[in-house]
Amino acid sequence: MINHPVIQTVLGFLDTGLLGFSGWQILAYTLITTHITIAGVTIYLHRSQAHRALDLHPVIAHFFRMWLWLTTGMITKEWAAIHRKHHAKCETVEDPHSPQTRGIRKVLLEGAELYRDETKNRETMARYGHGLPDDWIERNLYTRYSAWGIYVTLIIDVLLFGAIGLTVFAVQMIWIPVTAAGIINGLGHFTGYRNFNSPDASRNLVPWGILIGGEELHNNHHTFATSARLSNRWYEFDIGWMYICILRSMGLATVRKVAPVPKLAKPRATVDLHTLQAVIAHRYDLMAAYGRSLAKTCTDEIARLRAVQPADASLISSAQPWMHLDSNDLTDHHRKTLGEIFAVSDPLKKLIEMRAELVGTWERTNLSPDQLLLDLQDWCARAESSGVKALQDVALRMRRYVPA
Repeated sequence: MINHPVIQTVLGFLDTGLLGFSGWQILAYTLITTHITIAGVTIYLHRSQAHRALDLHPVIAHFFRMWLWLTTGMITKEWAAIHRKHHAKCETVEDPHSPQTRGIRKVLLEGAELYRDETKNRETMARYGHGLPDDWIERNLYTRYSAWGIYVTLIIDVLLFGAIGLTVFAVQMIWIPVTAAGIINGLGHFTGYRNFNSPDASRNLVPWGILIGGEELHNNHHTFATSARLSNRWYEFDIGWMYICILRSMGLATVRKVAPVPKLAKPRATVDLHTLQAVIAHRYDLMAAYGRSLAKTCTDEIARLRAVQPADASLISSAQPWMHLDSNDLTDHHRKTLGEIFAVSDPLKKLIEMRAELVGTWERTNLSPDQLLLDLQDWCARAESSGVKALQDVALRMRRYVPA
């Protein structure tokens, strides 16, 4: 046993550090610091810098920029540019981290490597890196010496906690690569539920966005990319939005845009330009309602056919998982199966065929508003006289929308 006082002091320091925290206190510190890092990513990097959904007070913005330099070494311009490209090229071969093109295993396990590879793409930085911090401290410290912050964090952790500080540091360093680069970029485009039929594979992982700052609500985000609030349904919770609301109440944040919340009023007597404007503004909500009506009709048709034609009921049941897909996403097998379903179910035939027509209301940008209005009036007239309750309900919902 070495009794030299200097050696004993060093050993005692390595055992407890300057603070002498217990295991539970060290765990709490680790969770708090990693959560602040997640908050910095979602509030500052993602919602404020990449999408301009809110403006942060300079003190708050610089705190997050400094904190992320210390805990991740990420450069604001690089992160925001890569994320903007992800939205612009989503689910294509040019998407920096889509599991649909690169494979879920690749994105989950090597998401951080994919990010680092894309930072070397000068075209990405030039095209998508506009309007991001370029002041003296960014050029001369945060960007020029991006790794220094990590070294500072390592020293602080060891000083505060001794040898166990190395474990604290390791957790802090893997937190973003695992949660953001892996889970959100990977699982967020691979599994989960969808509120909206956005033109990509984005999914909401769970309805409670807490662990990853609200980023769990990924389908909501891809549907309304410039919204500062990621929650959309009454049962969804976005902790990042809660923090933004707190900052806003203190005058430290200004929200520029949130996803539109559909408002319903008494049905209009006629389908007019206000109806057209409301339908286009609330198209995602409308198609979500359409999808629910389609699912309800499927269930009703299966029940109706089960007693008289069990094989036809089974046919419809087997198609339910993909029947909501857009026509462009259907395979030849899907189309063949739909033809068989149409032969035995007129309600489903009308619902699916008229859905494609309705989508054209906001996709055919070459048509004038007057022509789009005539098309919408014709669609509503046919839906109301179709004898299909689901179509009649959708037409009624259109008349009830209040323009945004």
